Amino acid sequence: MISPSDAAQALDRYIRPDTFPLGIRVERDPSKIPEKARRPKRDMGVTLSICQGISIARRYGWTVAMAGEDLSCPIAQVAFGFEAPSPTYASGALAQGMYVEDFDAARRTEGAIPRTPLEESGVVLAAPLARATFEPEIVVVYGNSAQVMVMVAAALYRTGGSITSEFSARADCAEIINRTRQTGEPQVILPCYGDRVFGQTQDHEMAFTLPGSRLEAFVAGLEGASKGGVRYPVPHFLRYQAHYPDKYNQVMGEFEARRNG
Repeated sequence: MISPSDAAQALDRYIRPDTFPLGIRVERDPSKIPEKARRPKRDMGVTLSICQGISIARRYGWTVAMAGEDLSCPIAQVAFGFEAPSPTYASGALAQGMYVEDFDAARRTEGAIPRTPLEESGVVLAAPLARATFEPEIVVVYGNSAQVMVMVAAALYRTGGSITSEFSARADCAEIINRTRQTGEPQVILPCYGDRVFGQTQDHEMAFTLPGSRLEAFVAGLEGASKGGVRYPVPHFLRYQAHYPDKYNQVMGEFEARRNG
């Protein structure tokens, strides 16, 4: 079984992400929360959205632990089972008028968010994969579209086929964690509006998730795809004859005439 640190080294070699690949776990046993994990409310004096906590982990290299008391985002409170929907939430009011035009569409949008049941909620842990002191349930790597493309190829290297993902422009934290846990399958993640506003995810970034149980096969896929020629940075074909303006060609002709005496 590959260790998280060895997997992180493989990701650095084959993907070269700008930020730390993360291991994520929903931990229901308080005694297993890493001693050095930072709790937003207790240790930073603020409450956050989960996408902010993920950004802190992947940009600062910290281990972050988030429960209901640490969260400022009502969508995350419900999605991760810290709170049951309130009447206003259940009405679709958070989406209506912003993401969709009416309440019927809004309720469908809320219903599409993958949720952790109240009885299964736990502390969300996020840490750099190379330093994680817990067993990751999920690995998430942010990168550009070419890096995500290579990771998709790696995830499919042994099985073939394709990856199915869902996008709603909202609640990518639930897609990263809940959907990957629930499906047991890799996911391509389109960062949501909140991740861009509050998590400060950049326009060129998207993400890829993988169940921790599939990490060894994924790393083998990175190696195999690279040997087969699917690698990052993507090599450009450059062995072609360039075409220049006529004056350039005239000068090259003069050079040739001079060389020929």
